[in-house]
Amino acid sequence: MHVDPLIAPMVGVIAIILILGILLQAFRQPQLVGYIAAGIIIGPAGLGIVTNEALIQHLGAMGVTLLLFFIGMEVSPYKLVGGWRIAILGTLFQVVVSVGCVALVGIWLDWSLARIVLLGFVISLSSTAVVLKLLKDRGELESRAGNNVLLILLAQDLAVVPMLIGISFLAGERPEATTLARQALGGARVIRIAVYTATREYIRLPLAGRIRRDQELQVFAALLICFGLAFITGALGLSSALGAFVGGMIVASAQETDWVHHALEPVRVIFVGILFVSMGMLVDTGFFIEYWRQVLALVFGVFVTNTFINALVLRALGETWRTSLYSAALLAQIGEFSFVLVSVGLSAGIIGGFAYQMTIAVIALSLLLSPAWIAGGKWILK
Repeated sequence: MHVDPLIAPMVGVIAIILILGILLQAFRQPQLVGYIAAGIIIGPAGLGIVTNEALIQHLGAMGVTLLLFFIGMEVSPYKLVGGWRIAILGTLFQVVVSVGCVALVGIWLDWSLARIVLLGFVISLSSTAVVLKLLKDRGELESRAGNNVLLILLAQDLAVVPMLIGISFLAGERPEATTLARQALGGARVIRIAVYTATREYIRLPLAGRIRRDQELQVFAALLICFGLAFITGALGLSSALGAFVGGMIVASAQETDWVHHALEPVRVIFVGILFVSMGMLVDTGFFIEYWRQVLALVFGVFVTNTFINALVLRALGETWRTSLYSAALLAQIGEFSFVLVSVGLSAGIIGGFAYQMTIAVIALSLLLSPAWIAGGKWILK
């Protein structure tokens, strides 16, 4: 009897995720912790059930896109427009201070400017996928802290592009003028679409009435809106997730969110799960076992530093200490886009193999421990 070679690893992956999910449910922990742990177990450095990391990462990127699409349907456009100071000034101050903190260590250890800037950028980015999923599960997206965090996360996603350009410059590479022009033009167009959507009470989607009557057409229409705008922003040199978020805003303004949620929810669950599994697969367990003390110390340092920086920035922008501290705890981990930055740094020769593995371990563990850090911060504030 012939058995497809994909069946066995698929069964193993699903079984591990299900078992971990049941255990975490008993301890009232979010499922994303189980996804990351499952990735560590099934990855090349674990049981080796799945070895095609590139495929998993591509599927995980779709998870980020779908997550931002759903978030775009649920946020209030008026709050986004009204909170531009938090988004722009908060993110700018946060990145500058993060680079400054790394510079204090880098000068002492005689690091190059490129390495200091790269690692400063890495720790300044928080996880859009982790934080927004936690806020959504807890019903806090519309809260004051949730709104602040969303604004900063979206601004960080926008900042990834200039960060990559800056790293390339420091590594001796010079992007073409046409590429820079395309990114600037794309950013201006995305902002224009977002502002137009946010200032309109209702937008009519083409063929909305016909699509509503057919469930199969609903699935493909929703996927077209999500990935179509993600493709456009990606082609313009921007974040694909940003385009998906704007697509979600458009669908929300068209008042068509009911059928989109129903049609895409199972797809979103699968791909967001794959996203976190792919993060866990990048961890080298042998490296972690050998250097676990250093990794844990760095993760704790990142949590404390990011919480301190974000709390001060938000407080300086007029938020209460309570809101600032809770928002800062939500943003304390290192984000998924930092994986991209550190990979670019390795390819450009800014960091070596040891620093790369150490950074990957710190990022993954910060994502794994982030729900516990946030829950602890919320308990202390109570």
